Amino acid sequence: MTPQEIRWLAEAQAGSDMAYGWLVVAHQSVVRGFLRRILGSGWADADDVAQDVFVQAWQGLHTVLQPERFRSWLIGIAWRRAQDHIRSNQRRARRDQDWLQSLSTPEGVSAEERLSMEKAMADLPADVRACVALSLAEGWSHAEICASLGIPLGTVKSHLSRGRERLLKALGEPS
Repeated sequence: MTPQEIRWLAEAQAGSDMAYGWLVVAHQSVVRGFLRRILGSGWADADDVAQDVFVQAWQGLHTVLQPERFRSWLIGIAWRRAQDHIRSNQRRARRDQDWLQSLSTPEGVSAEERLSMEKAMADLPADVRACVALSLAEGWSHAEICASLGIPLGTVKSHLSRGRERLLKALGEPS
């Protein structure tokens, strides 16, 4: 750390938002670069995790006792947040896979057709996919979907309509 960064750290620990902002500017490229290499899942994920790192660092700034180790401390937070992110993505993928496997496959549906359906669902925007999953797979009413997702009824209906259309088109069936 430079002498200036050590001053910023002391000021940030005393409550200066501006000093902390300068620390973020000074260290964000290292943190973001590290996360991009570790996560390997694109810049958006790394940038999201980096934001979490800097929020957590701000909250725990008072625990930095050796200013010269600030960068190491920050990278330690980044490493733990990256591991959390990876575990979260793995859990989500397992849940999605379990859900897809739990769907009853009607008689005569081939593995290829099932994979096409899985891909078509994955290609839907997240909010549309959520509405379609709750309606078609879980049998929820429009009102139940509205209440649980916090989406207006008209939006739920349009998401379901668009989602069904896109699924049918992806599966090569007339809509």
